[in-house]
Amino acid sequence: MLLNNKHWFLCLVFVMATVLSCPAQQTQEQLASHYYSTGQFEQAAECYEALYSRAPNKFYYQMLLRSYLELKQYRDAERLVERRIKQNPNDLYLHVDLGQTYERKGDTRKANKVYNAVVDKVGYDSKQINELTQAFEAAGHPEHAIQVYLSARKKMKNDFVFVGELATLYERIGDYEAMMREYFDLLDKSPGMMGSIQISLQRVLAETANPKLADGLRSALVKRIQQHPENKQNLEMMIWFSLQQNDFQFAMVQAKAIDARFPDQGGEPLMRVAAIAKSNEAYDVAQECFAAVAGKGPESPYYFDSRVGELEVAFARINHNFPIENRRLWQLLHKYEDAIAELGKNVRTVTLMRNYAHLMAYHTDSIQRAADMLYDILELPKLPPKERDETKLDLGDLLLFAGEVWDASLLYMQVEKANKNDVLGSQAKFKNAKLSYYNNDFLWAKTQLDVLRASTSKLIANDAMQLSLLISDNMEEDSTFDMLSRYAAADLLLYRNQLDSAWKEYDDIAHSALSHPLFDDVLMQKARIRIRQQRYAEADSLLRQLVEFYPDDLLADDALLLRAQLNEEQLGNPAQARDCYEKLILDYPTTLYADQARKRYRALSEGKPQETKPL
Repeated sequence: MLLNNKHWFLCLVFVMATVLSCPAQQTQEQLASHYYSTGQFEQAAECYEALYSRAPNKFYYQMLLRSYLELKQYRDAERLVERRIKQNPNDLYLHVDLGQTYERKGDTRKANKVYNAVVDKVGYDSKQINELTQAFEAAGHPEHAIQVYLSARKKMKNDFVFVGELATLYERIGDYEAMMREYFDLLDKSPGMMGSIQISLQRVLAETANPKLADGLRSALVKRIQQHPENKQNLEMMIWFSLQQNDFQFAMVQAKAIDARFPDQGGEPLMRVAAIAKSNEAYDVAQECFAAVAGKGPESPYYFDSRVGELEVAFARINHNFPIENRRLWQLLHKYEDAIAELGKNVRTVTLMRNYAHLMAYHTDSIQRAADMLYDILELPKLPPKERDETKLDLGDLLLFAGEVWDASLLYMQVEKANKNDVLGSQAKFKNAKLSYYNNDFLWAKTQLDVLRASTSKLIANDAMQLSLLISDNMEEDSTFDMLSRYAAADLLLYRNQLDSAWKEYDDIAHSALSHPLFDDVLMQKARIRIRQQRYAEADSLLRQLVEFYPDDLLADDALLLRAQLNEEQLGNPAQARDCYEKLILDYPTTLYADQARKRYRALSEGKPQETKPL
């Protein structure tokens, strides 16, 4: 049965009257929030006044105060805060609200008076201290938050509380010396906290772009060391900081200071600096550190490692792209022979033995002596599997160099089989694929290389991709590889150090056609030959042509890096080197050499020379 119109109208009026006369508190809170967010502060204040009168909680109080301040109703704001303080005398953070009200009103003198007074009220309550400091920080007054912590520390009679909080606040206001003072005081009391402090500082250094930070930290460290020269922790911190800044020379100076003042260390700080400097190619510093420890004699606990380290640095310098003078090469070989004779042929000297074999094979053509040394390693008792397989790879390379192709391939396959899911296995697989390339078995080589493009090692994946593309890009229209076969033969000659013959083959390829996809690769290989022949200006010219004529080729970033290193280390042209590093960073942002280029670009821009000196 339908309701008549009169009855329906009376029901609707009753429902609407009920809703309008009894609004729920939640509805009113939503309305207040809407008014505040849309800038209707007068209506928001009315709503929050009603809500606060019914439920005087912290949230309604804060929103009502904000509404008053937006309306510039400072007297109402003051009364609200003062009443709140009277009702909650232990909530010291409310005094910050009062000070903020005075500041908004323009009375900074009165605001500071309130701030200073509340600092004096701080007691032992950690909750109260945290709330007050957070209020000061939110109000943009970290200096008053600092005073709160210092006041609480004084009343607690404990100078080692709130160290982290104070250090963070000092960092925020740029007082880096005060920040370090906090950490130093803690370190004096608790040397075991050094690791935690270093982690905190590492975060600060990583997140702060302000150069004043590093200067402030260094200044604080120097002052502390001057004040307490007997404190070993301070010197250790200086070493750590210097290494963070890649200032290896200064780190070495501090390590030597520790070594002189604390001889019981046996050279450990020097060994630490040497290892990090070596990994960053700061070979001069690394070699000096290793030599200083080795100079202590066989009684030193680090004598063995320092002797090995010193020779490893010398070997790393030789492998830094450029050849070594014949006289210095033989001097180095004699040092290796003396070290191996003194330290013996054992598991700990495997690296020395492998490096010595490498020098003999590839720099003096003493292939048999090199092979004998590698076989001596493989016969060592208790040789770890990793060292065994790495030595097998070395031996495979040597056999390939000597023309024993199938024996080399067998060794590569053995290592690959023993390390199927390891980077070493991928390395062996790549070497075998390259051997197939030398042997003109291009399709099989490409199949293996395409698998390696997914290798976990970026360097192996990158090398595999380059060789795979070299093969696919140079297949002739009739599916033959005539030009590539000639190029692979030239590559093998270059690998075997037959430089003149290799140069002739590359030159013949370059003159055999007006254009060919191999021409950029030919330029790179010819540049490498000139480098080995120490004809650096010619090498630089060839690399420049590669970058100019083939800027989109895979080899362009390799050529830029090599050209930068040539100009920096051999041609004495740091400006040109810097330009090459800059171009590498800007034009090839995804290159594997980006980090290395940025590091050297910054160093050259700051006038710091390359630490790696040619031998």
